[in-house]
Amino acid sequence: MKIGELCRETGVTVRLLRYYEAQGLLTSQRSQGGHRHYGPEAPATVTRIRTLLAAGLPTRVIRELTPCFVGDGTEVQACVVDHLRTQLTEMDSRIADLTQARTALGGILEASTRA
Repeated sequence: MKIGELCRETGVTVRLLRYYEAQGLLTSQRSQGGHRHYGPEAPATVTRIRTLLAAGLPTRVIRELTPCFVGDGTEVQACVVDHLRTQLTEMDSRIADLTQARTALGGILEASTRA
């Protein structure tokens, strides 16, 4: 499948597909004319990438996890579950920090409006 077809099927721009490829998340073969051709698994791969990005994982982590997907790509091997748990714990920590910062900012605003 050509890059335009993959764009239409996944709703992802050409620029993003090229970025995913540059990051090692997606692979293609090149024709003699230099055109990218993707295999039949490419739409599922792009969907998985988008899902993991939406879950807050950076491309570096997604690249590390890519070989560990099982079956249709929604399940990972047991060996990476701890890695995902670590990512979740770090995300929870960032959320707690942001919540604390939001509370502090709200307090400053509240004090300012009373003055």
